Amino acid sequence: MAARPTWKGYLKVSLVNIPVRVFPATDSAATISFNQLHAECQSRIQQKKWCPTCKREVQNNELVKGYEFEKGRYVTLTEEDIAKVRPESTRVINLVQFTDVDALDPIYFERPYYLAPDSQVAADAFAVIREGMQGKVGIGKVALYGREYLVAVQAREKGLVMYTLRQADEIRSMGDVGELDLQPRAAKPDEVKLAKQVISTFESELNLKEYRDEYQSELRRVIDAKIAGEEVVAPTEEMPAKVIDLMEALRKSLDTVSANKKKAAKVESAKAPAAEKKRARA
Repeated sequence: MAARPTWKGYLKVSLVNIPVRVFPATDSAATISFNQLHAECQSRIQQKKWCPTCKREVQNNELVKGYEFEKGRYVTLTEEDIAKVRPESTRVINLVQFTDVDALDPIYFERPYYLAPDSQVAADAFAVIREGMQGKVGIGKVALYGREYLVAVQAREKGLVMYTLRQADEIRSMGDVGELDLQPRAAKPDEVKLAKQVISTFESELNLKEYRDEYQSELRRVIDAKIAGEEVVAPTEEMPAKVIDLMEALRKSLDTVSANKKKAAKVESAKAPAAEKKRARA
């Protein structure tokens, strides 16, 4: 299914304004979701709006937005009132600062979106700005879904990716996690050296496509079994072994990795002659 834009406006860099469209970069349909049912009759539950004062159900056309400015006292806003909220970010992503991509801490990233030119006319300017932003990230603001977000925009493949960012005051200090003080002031050098060796054996080129959501796969297995009227069998749950001797655990890790690599090498070497014979017969 073709992606549909959720926002249209302008990307502004100094005096350059480029008409753009914003597209969600993630697909929520890839995750299994559930509906709430009444256990007795399996009917889907309806969420009804109820007024406790009038003691009756209220229809959508009877609702207004209210802000509680004092306990039990509200000021109401109409759609016309809200439409008067028009900061620049409702129509323009104004990039007011640029920095190196590596300067932005990933802890601030919230949700990704793709930016694309809104028309053929905008495409040339979009391409120039995209190329000019290589290795850089632009910071600005955009109003989405009834609130203003701080955003970061950077070049990616043949487009631009925009991340909504958390505000600085939303990020908790790591110092608030008291359990981190349980660590020793300095780790033992020989253990660190061995840990680095273990970690280095797992180094390889990153490809996130190799990873699957095992929880979703197992959930799908249970759902399919229930649909087919089959008994759902839970796999045996194995608890991780407690580490008593860290050095011994690290040494065993190295030995295990080394043994697995030797096995893999033997399998590959055994496959090679068979492949040669197959090509010779062809």
